[in-house]
Amino acid sequence: MIKNFKSSEVLLFADQVSYQEGQVVSKTLAQDKHHSLTLFAFEKGEEISTHASGGDALVVALDGVGEVTIDGKKFLLKAGESILMPSSVPHAVFAPERFKMFLVVIF
Repeated sequence: MIKNFKSSEVLLFADQVSYQEGQVVSKTLAQDKHHSLTLFAFEKGEEISTHASGGDALVVALDGVGEVTIDGKKFLLKAGESILMPSSVPHAVFAPERFKMFLVVIF
């Protein structure tokens, strides 16, 4: 079930999570043993440090620029671009400027 999101209303997806100074803000839309859907807003300079996930993780950039590191290789993502972070491979996300993303993880 999807939560924290208005139904039957047209919304700007990127506006559903807000930037906050000095923080990474997350808003979970759905989560269970099979999947996770989460919106993120990274203030400039914030990051999620290197870790590995038990599922494939698809990042969809919504606003700004984000730096995604997968197995030591860096990729810059801009609004409208996507990248897949494979299961069990170390990855991280850093915001060289403000960055919003939608993360879909399939376990």
